[in-house]
Amino acid sequence: MKKHFLSYLETTIKSSWNAPAMTDIDSNTTYSYGDLAERMARLQVLFREMGLKKGDKIAICGRNSSDWATTFLAVAAYEAVVVSIMPDFPAESIHSLVEHSEAKILFAGPVVWKAVDANKMPSLDAGISLEGFDLLFSKQEKIEKAYNDWNKSFEKNYPKGFSIEDVKYPTNNFDDLLLINYTSGTTSSPKGVMLTHRNISSNVQFGQENIPNQPHWNVVSMLPLAHMFGLVFECLYQLAGGCHVFFLSKTPSPQVLMKAFADVKPYMVLTVPLVIEKIFRKSVFPTIHKPLMRVLWYIPGIGRIIKNKVKEKVLNAFGGNLKYLIIGGAALNKEVELCLKAIRFPYCVGYGMTECAPLLAYEEWRKFKPRSCGKIVSRMEVKINSKNQYRTPGEILVRGENTMLGYYKNQEATDDVLIEGGWLRTGDMGIVDKKGNIFIKGRCKNMILGASGQNIYPEEIEDKLNSLPGVVESIIVEREGKLVGLVYPEPDLKNAELLMEQNIIQLNKLIPTFCRISKIELVEKEFEKTPKRSIKRFLYN
Repeated sequence: MKKHFLSYLETTIKSSWNAPAMTDIDSNTTYSYGDLAERMARLQVLFREMGLKKGDKIAICGRNSSDWATTFLAVAAYEAVVVSIMPDFPAESIHSLVEHSEAKILFAGPVVWKAVDANKMPSLDAGISLEGFDLLFSKQEKIEKAYNDWNKSFEKNYPKGFSIEDVKYPTNNFDDLLLINYTSGTTSSPKGVMLTHRNISSNVQFGQENIPNQPHWNVVSMLPLAHMFGLVFECLYQLAGGCHVFFLSKTPSPQVLMKAFADVKPYMVLTVPLVIEKIFRKSVFPTIHKPLMRVLWYIPGIGRIIKNKVKEKVLNAFGGNLKYLIIGGAALNKEVELCLKAIRFPYCVGYGMTECAPLLAYEEWRKFKPRSCGKIVSRMEVKINSKNQYRTPGEILVRGENTMLGYYKNQEATDDVLIEGGWLRTGDMGIVDKKGNIFIKGRCKNMILGASGQNIYPEEIEDKLNSLPGVVESIIVEREGKLVGLVYPEPDLKNAELLMEQNIIQLNKLIPTFCRISKIELVEKEFEKTPKRSIKRFLYN
């Protein structure tokens, strides 16, 4: 049975009226579920008085906050369309995307509003702050009047005050457009992913049914809310279950994150491999790689005591109350994953993309098969575009209720990924096993064709290279028909060039002949990354 995400929210608001729903960590401001419902209703009154209609576009661009989430939910319940834009995009990109989406209102964070120019967004009727909902800019007297009379209008709509009985959200609109999510800041041919109420609801329902949560459990919202994983699995799915969401608006540096985890004690953390790998390289491997520990690790009894101590240490790094660690965005280093499995840590690697709002594959950690990214989620199908999906890698194709409508005003890009039969081309190469576990080999566009026609997946080589001494992160590229490893080494590493020569020898023993690299080049700083912490490979090819 399908269930609308607003139906979950309505039920939770009514049952958890006085329970905490949202806290802004920086300002320490907390709103209850009743507060959330009233703030949504206030915004909807303002939309109505401004003359906004069902289907009108409302853009949101700012750092994570309770105002961001409240605005999203208010727009969704009003049956308008959210346009989510990353706050880190340059001003000219924000101008272009607001225009491309035909947004009438822009809710902007203070940093964003300072950077943009309203005159360069002629379709825009008004700008509203994501810090208290102040009116920043208006073209129409009607809008200014609506804003100035906002409190009176609200009192007129709710003469007896806003109460539980007033909470009622539309849920018979599964196939209506809910969200246009821009995947990049390009201004030439932007990809605005069109997602429906059905797409979001299917993801929220999967979370409620397969990753159980409950009232008063805490989570840190640290991935950008303009990113689908952050929006759905660090906010909407939690609110559907009555959790308490703590919004982190600062850039999530390791120090900021560790303090937030210690204070909030989240039940779940959604992160990328880089974060986990840094924790292990800094806090775990230096201890368990000592000669004596290597021996004791495998002795029954003593080994389990050591592994339990390591597990406790990693759990404490996440606040001590962790029930689910969900990793995504890239392959997890093999050595780190083997250690996580050995200590019986509650982790799994998931798989998703914006175009599926976002989840494609997941498996509960006790059943999760290492090196996979789980099994296809409910209401979705998967197939591998190859002669033998169990052995021969091919492009991963998916279809079902999570799949987007297409790219907004970009039919060419839509036709490229949505193909006959309703299948969506993921752009990832992979295989499945007979139990349905999906194994990603790499991105189609990253695959290198070897001299004898072999398919070389750089990600598989990088996984082994990243486990070698002195390597923080790496990229494998092709130069003049040879494979070269670009490596960002550990800071202050002595004799780095000599160590990398040894690493080449060691690496080439671990991989097939046709995958061997010819040399390693050191880079001076970390590779540039996307908002989800994936390396921007195109900058280094």
